[in-house]
This record gives sequence, C-alpha cells and structure tokens, in this order.
Amino acid sequence: MSLFDFLETIMTQDEMKQAVAQEALNYVIEDSIIGVGTGSTANFFIDALASIKDKIKGTVASSEATAQRLASHGIKVFDLNDVEQISVYIDGADESDANLNLIKGGGGALTREKIVAAVADRFVCIADESKLVEVMGKFPLPVEVIPMSMKYVSREIVKRIGGNVELRDFTTDNGNFILDVSNLKITNPKQMETELNSIVGVVTNGLFANSPADVLLLATPNNVRVLNKPNL
Repeated sequence: MSLFDFLETIMTQDEMKQAVAQEALNYVIEDSIIGVGTGSTANFFIDALASIKDKIKGTVASSEATAQRLASHGIKVFDLNDVEQISVYIDGADESDANLNLIKGGGGALTREKIVAAVADRFVCIADESKLVEVMGKFPLPVEVIPMSMKYVSREIVKRIGGNVELRDFTTDNGNFILDVSNLKITNPKQMETELNSIVGVVTNGLFANSPADVLLLATPNNVRVLNKPNL
C-alpha cells in the first residue's frame, strides 16, 4: 500500500467515524443527562454533541480525558454521584459480535465505561464496520487490576482462559494497571467475563457481554447500519 492509499484509508475511517457520531445525536434525549465514552470515535461524538449542547442538561464522562474534551466545548459535566439517572450512554468499541457483545478498553477507561453504562437506561455503541467480527478476541482483551495483584492475576488468567498476557505501559484514572490478553477466541463472552471478574485483584475486564450494547450504529463507506440487540 502506498502512502497515498494509506492516508486515504485513514481519512475514510475518520469520515465514517464522523458520520456515525452524527447519527448518534438522534439517540440523545433532550433535557436529560447523557453518558459519554472514551476514545477516538467517542471524541467525534463529543465534537458533534457540541452543536446541541443547549438541548441537554449535561453529561457524565467515562474518563478524565473525556471530561476535559466535553468541558472544552462548554458542555456541562456532572460527577456520577450527583445524578440519579442517565438517559443514554454513547461510546465506541474495539470489537463487537452479532449479539452486540463488546470488547472495550483500548483507551484504558473500561472500568468507568462499564460503570456509566450500567447506570444508563440505554447503551448505544458507535463504531466503523471493521469492528464487527464473527468471533471476538483478535483485539487484545483489557483487564484492569489492582497493582499488587498484577503477577498473580496474570498467572490466573493463563490458567483459566489461556492467551498471552502483557502488562500495558499505562495507569488508569483509578490508579490501576491494565493487562492485555491476546491470542483468544471468545466463543462464550458472558462466561469469560464472569470468570475473569471472579479472580481476586481484578477490578473488571473489557468484555461487555452480561450487559451488552442495546444498539450498535455501524458506519460503512455508504451509510450507517443500525443493529439492535437480539432477544436471546
């Protein structure tokens, strides 16, 4: 691939992210507080949200970086403990399957993302078409851990689910470490999410399967596809 082709691909991906972020505005409930995720696609949504910021009461951010970007647009940011309800949570994903189970946490905010998503009445995931896969696991699965437990949790992960565990050079907003688990084929994401969370020292992992997305907005070069969570 030439440099020109590479740059054209990047631009096309950015344009798709912009399109799906714009589509997500249709899911924003007026006069309510909404949750906002973290990452490159979420950043496009924040930029789009600025155009209707006067129509919402404010936001809850899933990371310090998101809070800063929201504030830079003059969008009010609430602490989660100061709100009782979030109408919708809008965020990206690193991978999704057809049942709208997700891998999240590439940006390191998985725990706060999972908390805000749990409070929200509805979770709308925004992504480009490359994120939809038949079997998740090509993208390394993030696991947030208490620092002193890092070695123990690493051994337990390999023992219980296999894969290759690598410590990310990153500290979360919660002051914890992230282990990235690669070389997985996640055929039962709900079971794996529960199994990983049962390891002492794990704060949470990046599988959103026991509480998947309700809607997946999937950007393609031609349009934005809407996938709804199946009734399983």
